[in-house]
Amino acid sequence: MSRRPNFGGMGMGNMQGLIKQAKKMQQQMEAEQANLATQEFVGKSADDMVVATFSGDRQLKDLKIDKEAIDPDDPDMLQDLVIDAVNKGIKAVDDATQASMGKYTKGLM
Repeated sequence: MSRRPNFGGMGMGNMQGLIKQAKKMQQQMEAEQANLATQEFVGKSADDMVVATFSGDRQLKDLKIDKEAIDPDDPDMLQDLVIDAVNKGIKAVDDATQASMGKYTKGLM
């Protein structure tokens, strides 16, 4: 007589239920990711001299630079403004991703 493996007290019905629940959660996560990818997130430097626009999947979609930010005698200032705007845009994407996806990853890390 063969014995079925014991899954810590879980019957096969419970295991199938867990698999079904995991698939549903995966579909929800994929829908959330697709929704995030369609959104736009903006990072702005001081005085909005540089504006970086990202999609929810962290792709830079647009970079606007005010003419006043372009000083041939001070290229470092423009570099700093671009870095600031880009970092703020990425942070906006990351914050939205965490708010949206955090409920799925909570307790996993």
